[in-house]
Amino acid sequence: MATADKVMAEVAEEAGRRRTFAVISHPDAGKSTLTEALALHSSAISSAGAVHGKGDRRGVTSDWMEMEQDRGISITSAALRIDYEGRVLNLLDTPGHADFSEDTYRVLSAVDCAIMLLDSAKGLEPQTLKLFDVCRARRMPVITFVNKWDRPGREPLELLDEIEQRIGLRPTPLNWPVGIAGDFRGLIDRATGRYTKMTRMPGGATKALEEVLAPEEAARVEGTEWERAREEVELLEALGADFDAESFLAGESSPVLFGAALPNFGVGQLLRAIVGLAPAPTAKTDAKGEPRPVAAPFSGQVFKMQANMDPSHRDRMAFLRISSGRFDRGMVLTHARTGRPFTTKYTQAVFGSERSTIETAFPGDVIALVNAQSIAVGDTLYDGPKVEFPAIPSFAPEHFVVARAKDAGKYKQFQKGIAQLDAEGVVQVLTSDVRGEQAPVLAAVGPLQFDVVEHRMEHEFRAPIEASPLDYSVARRTDAGSADALHALSGVEVLKRRNDGELLALVHNKWRLRVIERDHPGLLLEPLLAGGVVDEEY
Repeated sequence: MATADKVMAEVAEEAGRRRTFAVISHPDAGKSTLTEALALHSSAISSAGAVHGKGDRRGVTSDWMEMEQDRGISITSAALRIDYEGRVLNLLDTPGHADFSEDTYRVLSAVDCAIMLLDSAKGLEPQTLKLFDVCRARRMPVITFVNKWDRPGREPLELLDEIEQRIGLRPTPLNWPVGIAGDFRGLIDRATGRYTKMTRMPGGATKALEEVLAPEEAARVEGTEWERAREEVELLEALGADFDAESFLAGESSPVLFGAALPNFGVGQLLRAIVGLAPAPTAKTDAKGEPRPVAAPFSGQVFKMQANMDPSHRDRMAFLRISSGRFDRGMVLTHARTGRPFTTKYTQAVFGSERSTIETAFPGDVIALVNAQSIAVGDTLYDGPKVEFPAIPSFAPEHFVVARAKDAGKYKQFQKGIAQLDAEGVVQVLTSDVRGEQAPVLAAVGPLQFDVVEHRMEHEFRAPIEASPLDYSVARRTDAGSADALHALSGVEVLKRRNDGELLALVHNKWRLRVIERDHPGLLLEPLLAGGVVDEEY
């Protein structure tokens, strides 16, 4: 009994040291650059790179796929584990492009806090709004980082007003910039009044030079910009825009920090805010609606699958967020969906594309299970009494193509590749008796997902494909009782989603869908859901 109590105490203590968070933003807001800068300031790496690397600056650690490096965008999420000041930070970098939203939403199911990254010139953009809606549906705490203050942009008070007016999140700035956007001098810490002057290092690949100045010295050095910043800080105080832990954790207010990720301005302050404010792991609600305490026996949920991170090994990795208990490499877990045992002999911690064997892990940690052939996104693994967490919903696709192997002799490779990409959630794979297995329909949120499929099918599975677009733009869930009647209608096709057996009705457009719903009210045409938000809003 004493040993069990000791393990529970250890798990609770270790869980308290964890901070698991994701960075979310609109494309080109600087998300991957911020991820790299956070790793730099935590001393996890010695030199930062930008997505569009120049000179001898390498590509970002989190953008490890060849396509990501070629195109300068994040295509898949990446996990980075960072040790910093006695804390373990599990940072999940996510794709910013709207076409890869589904991967981002899966990641949001695995974190306890989100860093909402805003471009100082653009403020809240469409993709940021969509991502925040999911955070709000889950009552997830959000820390806001206003990026690119070293470039021309908007007034800081204007940005705060936009946050409050458009998304109903009360902004509570923790620091305040001295110098307008494009003339970034430094930051005032609102809690202490301390001013930190910042100077960019050559190339921006190392930490910025920070110099702390007394108010009198700051006034002398910065002149009118200092006076302007001080007046704005006094206004914030008069408005009561002060940090409140209770409303932050309830998802009602957001601490705001200003900075510029590329020259590493303000990144250290953000890192300290994450450590000090982001919540540690807490009990997760299982599929029965019951909370699973962090000190309970081991349990975790797979939120991402990824194959061929190491092309020389052709492996398949399942990324699992630990919800409760202590993980020890080699322990035999139970796969909730099948009831079969799963051995964890080959388990790793991942830092971008780099890996290392992990012996123990605790709630909040993300571990990679190697060669997890039987596991799929959303699956629960557990030890002890059975537990299963709610499934991670799939999005309603809006783009569809028929995939065929260009070389009939590569049919086995074709089938293997399609099955693998389906398991990873790169696309949804739909089939029917009419089309057959040799011509599956690939369904995606955005057309760039098909580019990823074509690239990976050719380079990883050596089975190039032809992708022929289909004239559908709406998907609805249906059932066997409605399928025959829907089949008989023009502009509709019913297919089965391979990963879960759901029947989806594909319709040419929303106008045609409205006509069918009006003329055939008895047929089941149910909107798909994702993350607690109706997908058609996206």
